Amino acid sequence: MARLFGTDGVRGLANADLTPELALSVAASAARVLAEHDRSHRPVAVVGRDPRASGEMLEAAVVAGLASAGADVLRVGVLPTPAVAHLVGALGADVGVMISASHNPMPDNGVKLFAAGGHKLPDAVEDEIEQKLGEGAHRPTGAEVGRVRDVPDALSQYVEHLLKVVPSRLDGLKVVVDCANGAASGAAPEAYRRAGAEVVEINAAPNGLNINEDCGSNHIGQLRAAVLEHGADLGIAHDGDADRCAAVDANGDEVDGDQIMAVLALAMQEAGELTDNTLVVTVMSNLGLHLAMREHGIALRTTAVGDRYVVEELRAGGYALGGEQSGHVVLPAHATTGDGLLTALRLMARVASTGKPLADLAGVMRRLPQVLLNVVVSDKATVAAAPSVAEAVAAVTEELGDTGRVLLRPSGTEQLVRVMVEAPTHELAESAAQRLAGVVSAVR
Repeated sequence: MARLFGTDGVRGLANADLTPELALSVAASAARVLAEHDRSHRPVAVVGRDPRASGEMLEAAVVAGLASAGADVLRVGVLPTPAVAHLVGALGADVGVMISASHNPMPDNGVKLFAAGGHKLPDAVEDEIEQKLGEGAHRPTGAEVGRVRDVPDALSQYVEHLLKVVPSRLDGLKVVVDCANGAASGAAPEAYRRAGAEVVEINAAPNGLNINEDCGSNHIGQLRAAVLEHGADLGIAHDGDADRCAAVDANGDEVDGDQIMAVLALAMQEAGELTDNTLVVTVMSNLGLHLAMREHGIALRTTAVGDRYVVEELRAGGYALGGEQSGHVVLPAHATTGDGLLTALRLMARVASTGKPLADLAGVMRRLPQVLLNVVVSDKATVAAAPSVAEAVAAVTEELGDTGRVLLRPSGTEQLVRVMVEAPTHELAESAAQRLAGVVSAVR
């Protein structure tokens, strides 16, 4: 039986795969398991969501599940995932629940869990929660049933936290922000304006149905056009739950998560903030980042894909910066998880303090041509075990030698296999990726 928890919580088609009954059971089980780890007080949970329509239904189920297990619930409404993680710590809660499917299409949704302090749960705790789903646990009654209240100033608490950790003002910068009609729509424009930037906001009118729809960090065409139209210094794009950040420079050229990390790593190295001169990345990061960091004396630690694994490595080594090419960037001194708004503020602060265009700062790294194909499959596990796929990967790897690399990995949230090839030229990378995708598609 497949594991319920993926790389980023429980996710699926809302009201089909992820039903209210399942959300209620997961929340109740999480409350019981985390309460067992600390019996000194009545458990408290923070619950937030992104604005997709199904979140209203699932929020009600999650809140009911938590309260039925005896947890008091602090409902914070529509907020970015990193805001919920921050508030778990700031409000002294024992558990946090974020209802979101991040960058996925509107019909999907998910349940992400945070432990005390705002950290994502280890695999072992998730497994324990899954094992105890549906068990005939004690149900509190009377005064022991959990109570529910709203936190009306939750957004302002989060914005104030962000403003305290911006290293310099953004006065003089003009930025376009694409909020993906998601959870950043309230927080991002306010935070950037209060930090001093002139802000043009787009896709900041969520209606429950338009989240991630041809906008945000996965679709930067609108952002690129708006930056050029408004003569902005740069553009920032968030995804549906705002835990990631992509950017474009004044020319409309994309600046991805690897380049953002390169800019921040050098800034932190200069300020003496980059612990052990080390940056933590995943296997998806471009070879160009490795080469650029080596040139500046910065070591790279590499993890599996998923910001939770980046965070684990950051905590284990006491490192100060890590992230993913997708734009999940983690600064452990200020956040327990990827925070797209914090990342954007630090990036814009570097532009403002140096007076250099983002294109110049990002130019420290040259991206090797990289082609990433998402291949829809019926069974990810079957593809991973197929000898034909292993043979094809070995053949392309041998062809590229030291000039490129190949990576195949199953999606953590969808029935997809991601085929990534880096090579000296785009044509070579495209040709190799298409060949591999064909082999993957043929597996039955």
